[in-house]
Amino acid sequence: MKEDIARVKTDKTVILAPHDVARELSGNVKPVKPGDRIEAAGVKIEAVPAYNIDPARLEAHPKANNWVGYVLQLGGNTYYHAGDTDHLPELDRIRTDVAFLPIGDGGYVMTVDEAAGMAKVLKPKFAVPMHYGFFPGVGVPADGERFKKAAAPIEVKVFKPVHPFANR
Repeated sequence: MKEDIARVKTDKTVILAPHDVARELSGNVKPVKPGDRIEAAGVKIEAVPAYNIDPARLEAHPKANNWVGYVLQLGGNTYYHAGDTDHLPELDRIRTDVAFLPIGDGGYVMTVDEAAGMAKVLKPKFAVPMHYGFFPGVGVPADGERFKKAAAPIEVKVFKPVHPFANR
Protein backbone atom coordinates (compact mmCIF):
# COMPACT_ATOMS: atom_id res chain seq x y z
CA MET A 1 0.00 0.00 0.00
CA LYS A 2 2.79 2.46 0.86
CA GLU A 3 4.34 1.84 -2.57
CA ASP A 4 1.03 2.67 -4.26
CA ILE A 5 0.69 5.91 -2.30
CA ALA A 6 4.28 6.88 -3.18
CA ARG A 7 3.50 6.48 -6.90
CA VAL A 8 0.70 9.07 -6.84
CA LYS A 9 1.68 11.33 -3.94
CA THR A 10 2.70 14.97 -4.47
CA ASP A 11 3.38 17.84 -2.07
CA LYS A 12 -0.33 18.74 -2.24
CA THR A 13 -1.65 15.22 -1.59
CA VAL A 14 -3.99 14.82 1.37
CA ILE A 15 -4.33 11.25 2.59
CA LEU A 16 -7.45 10.24 4.50
CA ALA A 17 -7.30 6.99 6.43
CA PRO A 18 -8.76 5.33 9.52
CA HIS A 19 -6.75 6.09 12.67
CA ASP A 20 -4.87 2.76 12.77
CA VAL A 21 -3.80 3.09 9.12
CA ALA A 22 -3.04 6.83 9.41
CA ARG A 23 -0.43 6.09 12.12
CA GLU A 24 1.56 4.07 9.59
CA LEU A 25 1.65 6.80 6.93
CA SER A 26 3.59 10.03 6.52
CA GLY A 27 2.86 13.35 4.89
CA ASN A 28 -0.40 15.29 5.07
CA VAL A 29 -2.40 12.47 6.69
CA LYS A 30 -5.85 13.12 8.15
CA PRO A 31 -7.19 10.35 10.41
CA VAL A 32 -10.93 9.78 9.91
CA LYS A 33 -13.69 7.80 11.57
CA PRO A 34 -17.27 7.10 10.49
CA GLY A 35 -19.26 10.34 10.32
CA ASP A 36 -16.32 12.64 9.63
CA ARG A 37 -16.75 15.15 6.80
CA ILE A 38 -13.73 16.73 5.16
CA GLU A 39 -13.01 18.81 2.08
CA ALA A 40 -9.67 18.25 0.38
CA ALA A 41 -8.56 19.70 -2.97
CA GLY A 42 -12.14 20.72 -3.72
CA VAL A 43 -13.51 17.22 -3.09
CA LYS A 44 -16.16 16.84 -0.39
CA ILE A 45 -15.66 13.58 1.46
CA GLU A 46 -17.74 11.79 4.06
CA ALA A 47 -16.33 8.79 5.90
CA VAL A 48 -19.01 6.14 6.40
CA PRO A 49 -18.88 2.90 8.43
CA ALA A 50 -17.32 -0.22 6.93
CA TYR A 51 -17.51 -3.42 8.99
CA ASN A 52 -18.96 -6.91 9.01
CA ILE A 53 -22.24 -7.93 10.62
CA ASP A 54 -22.48 -11.47 9.25
CA PRO A 55 -21.58 -13.79 12.17
CA ALA A 56 -19.10 -15.73 10.01
CA ARG A 57 -17.21 -12.51 9.13
CA LEU A 58 -17.27 -10.55 12.40
CA GLU A 59 -13.54 -10.96 13.02
CA ALA A 60 -12.49 -9.94 9.49
CA HIS A 61 -13.65 -6.32 9.79
CA PRO A 62 -14.92 -5.61 13.32
CA LYS A 63 -17.02 -2.52 13.99
CA ALA A 64 -14.72 -1.55 16.88
CA ASN A 65 -11.90 -0.79 14.40
CA ASN A 66 -13.81 2.25 13.07
CA TRP A 67 -12.81 1.44 9.50
CA VAL A 68 -14.50 3.39 6.75
CA GLY A 69 -15.79 3.66 3.24
CA TYR A 70 -15.97 7.03 1.51
CA VAL A 71 -18.66 9.10 -0.20
CA LEU A 72 -16.97 11.57 -2.54
CA GLN A 73 -18.54 14.55 -4.30
CA LEU A 74 -16.44 15.35 -7.33
CA GLY A 75 -17.22 17.08 -10.62
CA GLY A 76 -20.96 17.16 -10.02
CA ASN A 77 -21.14 13.43 -9.30
CA THR A 78 -21.19 11.36 -6.13
CA TYR A 79 -19.06 8.24 -5.73
CA TYR A 80 -19.35 5.69 -2.93
CA HIS A 81 -16.33 3.47 -2.29
CA ALA A 82 -17.56 0.96 0.27
CA GLY A 83 -14.21 -0.42 1.40
CA ASP A 84 -14.51 -3.83 3.06
CA THR A 85 -18.01 -4.01 4.47
CA ASP A 86 -21.26 -5.89 4.69
CA HIS A 87 -24.58 -4.34 3.74
CA LEU A 88 -25.12 -2.23 6.86
CA PRO A 89 -28.53 -0.65 7.54
CA GLU A 90 -26.87 2.74 8.17
CA LEU A 91 -25.52 2.75 4.61
CA ASP A 92 -28.97 2.57 2.99
CA ARG A 93 -29.25 6.38 3.21
CA ILE A 94 -26.36 6.89 0.78
CA ARG A 95 -27.37 8.39 -2.55
CA THR A 96 -24.66 8.02 -5.15
CA ASP A 97 -24.11 8.05 -8.88
CA VAL A 98 -21.52 5.28 -8.73
CA ALA A 99 -21.21 2.59 -6.05
CA PHE A 100 -18.01 0.55 -5.76
CA LEU A 101 -19.07 -2.53 -3.79
CA PRO A 102 -16.90 -5.39 -2.51
CA ILE A 103 -17.90 -8.88 -3.54
CA GLY A 104 -16.50 -12.28 -2.71
CA ASP A 105 -17.57 -15.66 -1.56
CA GLY A 106 -18.59 -14.36 1.85
CA GLY A 107 -15.31 -15.05 3.65
CA TYR A 108 -14.29 -11.39 4.16
CA VAL A 109 -16.89 -9.26 2.40
CA MET A 110 -20.40 -9.61 1.02
CA THR A 111 -21.36 -12.47 -1.22
CA VAL A 112 -22.30 -11.60 -4.80
CA ASP A 113 -26.01 -11.78 -3.90
CA GLU A 114 -25.60 -9.64 -0.77
CA ALA A 115 -23.75 -6.94 -2.71
CA ALA A 116 -26.34 -7.07 -5.50
CA GLY A 117 -29.06 -6.54 -2.88
CA MET A 118 -27.16 -3.52 -1.54
CA ALA A 119 -26.84 -2.10 -5.07
CA LYS A 120 -30.61 -2.41 -5.52
CA VAL A 121 -31.20 -0.48 -2.28
CA LEU A 122 -28.68 2.28 -3.09
CA LYS A 123 -29.93 2.62 -6.69
CA PRO A 124 -26.77 4.17 -8.18
CA LYS A 125 -26.56 5.01 -11.88
CA PHE A 126 -23.75 2.43 -12.02
CA ALA A 127 -22.43 -0.22 -9.65
CA VAL A 128 -18.88 -1.51 -9.90
CA PRO A 129 -17.88 -4.78 -8.21
CA MET A 130 -14.47 -4.84 -6.54
CA HIS A 131 -12.22 -6.88 -4.22
CA TYR A 132 -12.84 -10.24 -5.84
CA GLY A 133 -10.87 -12.88 -7.69
CA PHE A 134 -7.41 -12.13 -6.35
CA PHE A 135 -7.00 -14.32 -3.28
CA PRO A 136 -8.56 -17.55 -2.00
CA GLY A 137 -11.68 -16.69 -0.01
CA VAL A 138 -12.38 -13.53 -1.99
CA GLY A 139 -14.28 -14.95 -4.92
CA VAL A 140 -13.29 -15.72 -8.48
CA PRO A 141 -12.99 -13.48 -11.56
CA ALA A 142 -16.37 -14.71 -12.91
CA ASP A 143 -18.08 -13.16 -9.85
CA GLY A 144 -18.11 -9.77 -11.60
CA GLU A 145 -20.46 -11.11 -14.26
CA ARG A 146 -22.53 -12.94 -11.64
CA PHE A 147 -22.90 -9.64 -9.77
CA LYS A 148 -23.97 -7.91 -12.99
CA LYS A 149 -26.82 -10.40 -13.46
CA ALA A 150 -27.85 -10.41 -9.78
CA ALA A 151 -27.90 -6.59 -9.50
CA ALA A 152 -30.24 -6.07 -12.49
CA PRO A 153 -31.85 -3.68 -13.25
CA ILE A 154 -28.95 -1.62 -11.82
CA GLU A 155 -26.38 -1.00 -14.56
CA VAL A 156 -23.10 -2.68 -13.64
CA LYS A 157 -19.65 -1.93 -15.04
CA VAL A 158 -17.25 -4.85 -14.68
CA PHE A 159 -13.63 -3.86 -15.16
CA LYS A 160 -10.64 -6.11 -15.68
CA PRO A 161 -7.93 -5.14 -13.17
CA VAL A 162 -4.82 -3.64 -14.71
CA HIS A 163 -2.69 -4.40 -11.68
CA PRO A 164 -4.17 -7.40 -9.82
CA PHE A 165 -2.94 -7.64 -6.22
CA ALA A 166 -1.61 -11.15 -6.87
CA ASN A 167 0.93 -9.76 -9.35
CA ARG A 168 2.56 -7.33 -6.95
